Amino acid sequence: MQVFDWIVLIVTLLFIVIYGVWKTKGSENVKDYILGSNETPWHTVGLSVMATQASAITFLSTPGQAYHDGMGFLQFYFGLPIAMVVICVTFIPIYHKYKIFTAYEYLEKRFDLRTRSLTAILFLVQRGLGTGLTIYAPSIILSALLGWNLTLMNVVIGVLVIIYTFSGGTKAVNVTQKQQMFVIMSGMFITFFLILYYLPNDMTFDNAMHIAGANDKMNIVDFSFNPEEKYTFWSGITGGFFLALAYFGTDQSQVGRYLSGKSVRESQMGLIMNGLLKVPMQFFILLTGVMVFVFFQFNPVPLNFNPNNKIIIEKSAYKNEYHLLEKKLDALSEDKKVINLLYIDQLNQDYDNPILRKELIGLSSKEKDLRDRAKEIILKADSNSETNDKDYVFFHFILHYLPKGLVGLLLAVIISAAMSSTASGLSALASTTAIDIYKRNVKEEKSEKHYVNATKFFTLFWGIIAILFASIGTLFENLIQLVNIVGSIFYGTVLGVFLVGFYIKIVKSNAIFYSAVISQITIFIIYYYAIFIYESGHEKLGYLWLNFIGAILTIFLSIIIQGCCYRKNKI
Repeated sequence: MQVFDWIVLIVTLLFIVIYGVWKTKGSENVKDYILGSNETPWHTVGLSVMATQASAITFLSTPGQAYHDGMGFLQFYFGLPIAMVVICVTFIPIYHKYKIFTAYEYLEKRFDLRTRSLTAILFLVQRGLGTGLTIYAPSIILSALLGWNLTLMNVVIGVLVIIYTFSGGTKAVNVTQKQQMFVIMSGMFITFFLILYYLPNDMTFDNAMHIAGANDKMNIVDFSFNPEEKYTFWSGITGGFFLALAYFGTDQSQVGRYLSGKSVRESQMGLIMNGLLKVPMQFFILLTGVMVFVFFQFNPVPLNFNPNNKIIIEKSAYKNEYHLLEKKLDALSEDKKVINLLYIDQLNQDYDNPILRKELIGLSSKEKDLRDRAKEIILKADSNSETNDKDYVFFHFILHYLPKGLVGLLLAVIISAAMSSTASGLSALASTTAIDIYKRNVKEEKSEKHYVNATKFFTLFWGIIAILFASIGTLFENLIQLVNIVGSIFYGTVLGVFLVGFYIKIVKSNAIFYSAVISQITIFIIYYYAIFIYESGHEKLGYLWLNFIGAILTIFLSIIIQGCCYRKNKI
């Protein structure tokens, strides 16, 4: 970090916070504070929806995911555009018709208070965890790579978000997310083109794609029906669809973004914008990770990207064994560089040499073997160390290869993304707690100002909870997967309740409440016995299927229980 990097970072973050406070202070009623006075234009709705989902985890973990596993993760988003259409046709008109502040308010109107409270509590649990992760993810990586204090990083990111979210509510979240998306995408585009610039002079983008393809990084679509595979076309189009439908249709952190739209049409156009741009954006971020992979075919690469593991090794009795592997990797890297340059030369002569391609695959296999052996040594040195280094790949490239100034910009990208998703989470947690739990259970009349202050208090409360959770969290596998796993455990049941409410009018309150409880318990059991107890990559069920199972189970159980109640009453 040079002085110029610090200037870029601090100025960018302070501008976002000060602008958010300045533009949105002075909300006098709940509609202003939670719905932004319903004045948000469609393009701001669209950008806000995208910024809410595009957390720091997206920009830290996704390139690393592509570096190790290729473009297959894109299939996770295949169901998203379809979900946007369903939400625009069904969810948004109903939400606007009932003039609700939160999604769960609708469920009391359709069913009863118990169902509203159950879904609100399920949301608070999973979003509370998710919001803590949006702070923790960038903090742990930045602290590891830059030597910054982890707890201090958690507090700084959390406090910055609390300041403008507390001050301006939903309107502050919306207006700051426009600036954050500009910073985020500008930084990513600059980085992408710099990677291409850093590649060997005679190497075209087409050559780079051939090298990526030779290493199985460009396999985007998998049509297999294997339920153990995390990402396939079918899991994306079904489980991904149900996850997107639940997240954008029932999660208050997203619902709150488009409930603030000027009209039904403006809200719908904002979501359609998200549906059209989200998959290309994720494709671009994954492609950036693939280009980082190509870049490291010609440049030195560490045995493990997590610098904490290097520190552990240097203090252990296994450092000589580890250094020997490093020397082997250095020699292998030189071989890779030579073979890749020969491969490029052949490609420039319009000949995709199968012998060189096979040799490239063999070198990649040897490199993977060295990395696996390095992980074993790291675990012998410290059994509690985190050997999965996917989340550190992209930032290793940023720190070691970007020019000064751009390091500060990319840091601003990471922290801005963390702030945008955290702000949406805090706003949603506060509004759900204030409206669905607090206001609904207060018997006496209270003023509008009282509920605005209550929502502000809950913003502060959840902000502190998120910071505390981030401070005691531990890195778990790949962070972007963890956030989606947490969501998948809860989203299916909640989505099932909403789908019954919208489409199956015969189901009443008792049937949906008990079906939701049974479904959620079942999902916990399935997750534990089919996913949790197995090592990563050996699960018996891809976690995306939890969304599909939870939603379908809730729907079918509600119909069965309602049918039993009907027959019992008839008898």
